[in-house]
Amino acid sequence: MIEAAALGLLVSGLGGLLVPPLIARIPEPAEEPAEQPDGHDRAEDGALPEEQAPPEPAEVKVPYAEIAEARGLRWRTATASGLAGALLGATLGWDWSLLFLLPLVPVLVALSVVDWRTRLLPTWLVSRTYVGLLAALVLTALLARDPGGLVGAGWGWLVAGASYFVLWFIYPRGLGYGDVRLSGVLGLALGHLGWAELLTGLYSGFLLGGVGGGLLALIGVADRKGVPFGPFMVLGALVGVVVGPDVAGRLVGGGA
Repeated sequence: MIEAAALGLLVSGLGGLLVPPLIARIPEPAEEPAEQPDGHDRAEDGALPEEQAPPEPAEVKVPYAEIAEARGLRWRTATASGLAGALLGATLGWDWSLLFLLPLVPVLVALSVVDWRTRLLPTWLVSRTYVGLLAALVLTALLARDPGGLVGAGWGWLVAGASYFVLWFIYPRGLGYGDVRLSGVLGLALGHLGWAELLTGLYSGFLLGGVGGGLLALIGVADRKGVPFGPFMVLGALVGVVVGPDVAGRLVGGGA
C-alpha cells in the first residue's frame, strides 16, 4: 500500500505540474454576435420600446490564459493532484485501475479549477478526456486480461450520464450540460471499479455540492448566483473510491 501510495503521489503530482499549461491551451469559447434590433421596432425617437430594452451585460468570463497564470497555481494543482493520487494508491494498492486513474487525476483537477473560475466545463477538454480515458480503459483490460472492467465502465457511463441528463432536462438552470458531460467521464472510471464506488461517488457529489456549496455561498467564498458543481462532482468521485466498498458493506451487512 505504501509503495502504491508513493507511486500515486509521484505520477499524479508530476501531472499536476502540467495543469496550468493545459488550462492555457483551452481555446476561448466563440462569442455570439449581439442581435441587432429591427429598425421597425424602434419608437419614434429611435429608442427601443421598454419591453425590448437590451438585457444587462453578461458577466465577463475570465480568460483561460489568465487562470493559468495565477500565482501559485502550479504548486497548488501539483499538491492537490499528488495527494489525490496518493490516496488512490493507498486505497486500491497495486491495482490495474491505477493505470488510468492516476493520469486522470490532474485532468480532473484542471477541470475543477476552470469550472471554479468560470462556471464552465469546456467541451474541448472534456471530449479529449473521454478519448484518453477510453484508450486507457481498453489498455487496462488488455493488460489485466479482464474485459469485465470495460463492461462495468459502460454501465457506469450509462447510469451516471443518464442520471445527470435527466436532472439537467428537468431543471437546466440548476445544472449545466458541462456537468452532464463530466458525469460520463466519472461514470466510466467509477463503473470500472464497481457499483459501490459508482453509486457512492455519485451520491457524494450531490451531497457535497448541496451542503458544501451552500456553506461556501453563505460565507461568501462562492457566488450565491451559481456555485460551480464540477469540483464537488470530482471530490465526490474520490470519496466513492475511498469509502464506497466500506459503505456498501455496511449497508449489505446491516451496519455490522
